[in-house]
Amino acid sequence: MDQEKVKKRIRYPGLDSKIMSAAQAAEFIKDGMVVGMSGFTRAGDPKQIPFEFAKIAEGGKRKIYLMTGASLGADVDGAMARADAISKRTPFMSDRDMRAAINQGRIPYYDLNLGDLAPMIRRKQLPDPDIAVVEATAITEDGIVIPTSSCGSTDVFLEKGKQILLEINMAVPDGFEGVHDCYIPQTRNMPAPAAIPIMDVMDRAGSIGYKIDPSKIVGIVLTNQLDSASENVLADPAQDAMATNLRNFFLSEIKAGRMTESLFPLQAGVGSVANAGLWGLLEGPFQGLTMWSEVLQDSTWDLLDSGRMTFATGTSITVSPKKTEEVYGNWDRYKDKVCIRPIYITNSAEIIKRINLIAVNTAMDVDIYGNVNSTNIAGSNMMNGIGGSGDFAVNAHTTIFLTRAASPDGRLSRVLPMVPHVDHNEHNVDIIITDLGIADLRGLSPRERAAKIIAISSPDYKPALEEYFRLACERGGHTPHILEKAFEFFENQRKTGSMKG
Repeated sequence: MDQEKVKKRIRYPGLDSKIMSAAQAAEFIKDGMVVGMSGFTRAGDPKQIPFEFAKIAEGGKRKIYLMTGASLGADVDGAMARADAISKRTPFMSDRDMRAAINQGRIPYYDLNLGDLAPMIRRKQLPDPDIAVVEATAITEDGIVIPTSSCGSTDVFLEKGKQILLEINMAVPDGFEGVHDCYIPQTRNMPAPAAIPIMDVMDRAGSIGYKIDPSKIVGIVLTNQLDSASENVLADPAQDAMATNLRNFFLSEIKAGRMTESLFPLQAGVGSVANAGLWGLLEGPFQGLTMWSEVLQDSTWDLLDSGRMTFATGTSITVSPKKTEEVYGNWDRYKDKVCIRPIYITNSAEIIKRINLIAVNTAMDVDIYGNVNSTNIAGSNMMNGIGGSGDFAVNAHTTIFLTRAASPDGRLSRVLPMVPHVDHNEHNVDIIITDLGIADLRGLSPRERAAKIIAISSPDYKPALEEYFRLACERGGHTPHILEKAFEFFENQRKTGSMKG
């Protein structure tokens, strides 16, 4: 590898002596350790050390308590799950093999609002990492670690980790240095942090990276590999319909004088549904849009290119293969329009409330009173985790959830009499949007909400939902239910494979 380029990235004196192979670095990860690993939704995760550790740990020879910012890319979680190398996992994952191990009870999984991880470590409610394994763009002359495409919870891993392993990724453009705002909370009386001095999406309060004690670095591995690309698929007709309904909701808010054509800062969940929702804003009168979110997906960059969005901040960049080439190949065009921050900041209740954020997230299913399930299939099997949707839903100016009225094959209704698992309760949900309409729940009683939500359900399931609600109302109650019938949709699915019965 070009030694001049290496010197440009490893500028702290004497650290070149710590350069080693990934296999050598992985030996520092011992059985029983708590490991804090950088990475957030397939962005900014270490590319080599985890795989070498999986080889060493194969067959459960070593097990670690793995903490990350969010999901890891390139099959990292899967490799460690297949090696039986995980004693516990938190706070989010999206790998098929790890999901299977979690649902089989082989890997204990602590599903956690992402914004809570760093504060809980700092308050000693969760253990400090024994070692931090972090991807970086560079380490400066002053001992500042510059992240790559995500910040996530890297701040607390570097701060509290007893040892540090760095992967310096030479594939990341030099221009990444300066795009981060790495704010560390200032504590007055522990564990209460001082106010975060951010009043607007474009404000900066921190440093270009994280100041560390270089003596904690025990190994440096050089890599040259971009992040795993997003797995988002192109929008389908149902997602396009949801995007149209979301756009129409915003237009109605503008007409009513509750928002302007700039709306308020936008947050969008991860995935094709949320992507499609934001793509819908490429049409209409919208201008001067800003984003305060976790993940900057394809739609973010399209809105920036269109000129409708002026600035976007998040904790990671997660894009498709085509968009990866466009963004990284033209980084100078974007670097002044984006800012990457720690999840502690992007998901801060204080800031979310202050900037009047609009939260747009995806529901697995919803019930007729507005409760939302984001995580557990049929109430039992973990999908990925709650992610940051809870941080945003509770604190947003307007909380919106998108979901199909029914699954693409029609076998499952996404509107239910009662959700089998509640991640976001009715008190925090303002708007539910399906491909069949908009249910504005603001100011409504439970019975009023039910009428609105049933109206946007699938025609295949609407009669059953209406009948359930009618009988429940006859039985009475503020939130009418027939508990012995509330989960009949799932019983139908168990017997016939379809909720239709």
